[in-house]
Amino acid sequence: MFDKIQTLGGYIHEYQKSLQAPEKFWSRIAETFFWRKKWDKVVEWDFKQPEIKWFVDGKLNITENIFEKNLFIKGDDTAIIWEPNNPEEDYKKISYRQLYSMVCQFGNVLKKQGIAKGDRVVIYMPMIPEAVVAMLACARIGAVHSVVFAGFSANSLADRINDCSAKLVLT
Repeated sequence: MFDKIQTLGGYIHEYQKSLQAPEKFWSRIAETFFWRKKWDKVVEWDFKQPEIKWFVDGKLNITENIFEKNLFIKGDDTAIIWEPNNPEEDYKKISYRQLYSMVCQFGNVLKKQGIAKGDRVVIYMPMIPEAVVAMLACARIGAVHSVVFAGFSANSLADRINDCSAKLVLT
């Protein structure tokens, strides 16, 4: 496990290590994750294509590294503090255990709607905890998500939804 970087000097030191030996640096960090299948090669690049691949042939689910890896240790710790725009409303605190339950539940909702690994889902929601749940649920089941915001025009939204061949739009 890594010590937290406490100073600017500590950050610069770690940054320099990442530049001098990127494979060694990122491999050391990746070792702290739970991998379903460990990678064969840390990085592979071809700047003529251009193509860069990290952790070639490795398999992981990042939500398992958020939840299962830490649930028994940090389950009751606060994962999200959400403050509404309206000062009259109370803020929400959501624990890792609550968030895990919400993500699993919504992941099942997505699957019942026919969403599977590799499907694209567009998330058109305000900055609320449910948007985070939707993003994590997509990652959990292997769906790709794209977040779009209300600042886009109707045509721009339609373009983004169509361009990615979204199977579902969450609002």
